[in-house]
Amino acid sequence: MVDVSILPAATGKPAAEASARKAASPAARALRLASLLQSLASLLWAPQAALLSYAVAGMATGSGVREAVLPAVGIVAFGLLRALCDAAGSRMAFRAARDELSRLRAAAAESLARRSPLDIARPASGLAASVLAEQAETVVPYLSRFQPARMRAVVVPLVLLGCIVPFSWAAGLVLAVAAPLIPLFMALIGLGAKAASEEQLVELGGMNAFLLDRLRGLATIRSLGAVDATARRLRADAESLRRRTMVVLRIAFLSSAVLELFSALGVAMVAGYIGFHLLGVFSFGSWGEPLGLGRGLFILLLAPAFFEPLRELSAVWHDRASGQAALAALSRLADEGARIVGADVPEAARSSAAPALDLHTVSFRHAGGGAAVFDGFDLHVVPGEHVALFAPSGAGKSTLLALLAGLARPEAGQVVIGGEVMTDANAGRLRARMAYVGQAPHIFAGTLAGNVTLHRDIGREGVTGALEAARLGDVAAMRGPAPIGEGGRGLSGGEALRLALARLAVDDHADIILADEPTAHLDSATAAEVSDALVELARGRTLVLATHDARLAARMDRIVYLGGEARA
Repeated sequence: MVDVSILPAATGKPAAEASARKAASPAARALRLASLLQSLASLLWAPQAALLSYAVAGMATGSGVREAVLPAVGIVAFGLLRALCDAAGSRMAFRAARDELSRLRAAAAESLARRSPLDIARPASGLAASVLAEQAETVVPYLSRFQPARMRAVVVPLVLLGCIVPFSWAAGLVLAVAAPLIPLFMALIGLGAKAASEEQLVELGGMNAFLLDRLRGLATIRSLGAVDATARRLRADAESLRRRTMVVLRIAFLSSAVLELFSALGVAMVAGYIGFHLLGVFSFGSWGEPLGLGRGLFILLLAPAFFEPLRELSAVWHDRASGQAALAALSRLADEGARIVGADVPEAARSSAAPALDLHTVSFRHAGGGAAVFDGFDLHVVPGEHVALFAPSGAGKSTLLALLAGLARPEAGQVVIGGEVMTDANAGRLRARMAYVGQAPHIFAGTLAGNVTLHRDIGREGVTGALEAARLGDVAAMRGPAPIGEGGRGLSGGEALRLALARLAVDDHADIILADEPTAHLDSATAAEVSDALVELARGRTLVLATHDARLAARMDRIVYLGGEARA
């Protein structure tokens, strides 16, 4: 069960629908436009090279410096335009990548929030935190750098090749032969790079999950004398992560070396051909007429630019492997979260009559087998009735509350809320009518008022009234705006429970209250205050209470002994 006072209603669309709309998202359109701008910036080198070749050829034939003024102005103008297009494209790509990452993170976090806390298959919190916070950051360079670089690698070489071939088919042939070898070897290397990146991310997430789990249980580890064993395990995991990281880095360096080799060979062969052609050693490859200094220089200037997009693609090739692995990890979180039952839940005011609750021949056993917790269990709670579930620990009190909340599915039987059978389709909507009070409610870092409102639109008078109803008026007056630490630091256990009741007091939608041991571990005086506040707030609502407290159970309308008969 969740540890805040209001049970989470399932919200958001399935991850599959979000993925289907990805191509039409504003971020995807912005990335395409950014890629086009950066490709245009690279292509503007062609007119610059043409003007520079024209000016040099003119000066070589005896033209004055004045003849080079206009080409120089054109070169500067195209250079400024190149810089503007490249800067605008880079900025647009980065913003679009950040927006897309925010959308993916929100979808994954929302899906995780819809997971039942009783689902043993849900990702470990350390793994989920690692994916959302650390691994997800590799999506930004993948989208903002690799995607534009891939478009430039496709568009720019073809256009520049079209500019070279009309002057020399031989130079074009050299470039056309050298260019395909680069993506071919890059693809072969990329297969290993993606697998290595995925293994590294899995290792990193596993180590983070292990570390977080051990930090949470540090007191138990120390008491059992297992500190050294834990340290050895952590050291072994860190060494394994180091080895996998080095594998990824070796592949990244290898991909860069392969591209530099082929691009250098291609440029050297073009330069050699042009040099020998200008010296008269070669007479072929220029469509029957000499190239001349201007045309030869133009081809020579375009040859490095022909390989430049491919060189940039190599530089960000590792971003592709890491980014795709991170996207896959985010997608898995979103897809797994989408399996939880429930649908979008519109907020509605609480109905005037509290609903009845029914369990018809319900059977349930925990995942992994074992004895059945319930086998053909029946329970009927009339509207507005207050029922106590009284049983020893392990008898299924919390499990029964989870079944009523739709956070656990029965193997057989039906759960009926207000005359409506709970199904996968309506569990979220029915759960929106429920509030939950546990023995350890989660308190967020902030103020008392902030923990009551939880960003809901509640006025000052409503907050004050809720604190008074929960017997927290004196505490609020004494603390004022003083902050509360995460997890309720600065509050006693009783004050934290009463704060959960204050959340319940301002909720207009909950007509069903599920309470799990609200007075456990409290002294008698504090337990009496919490009991008084709970009973008062539950007036007019249906209350199902799991408790060991005989005094609190006696204040209910009926006590249900899970191991035996129901008594009035």
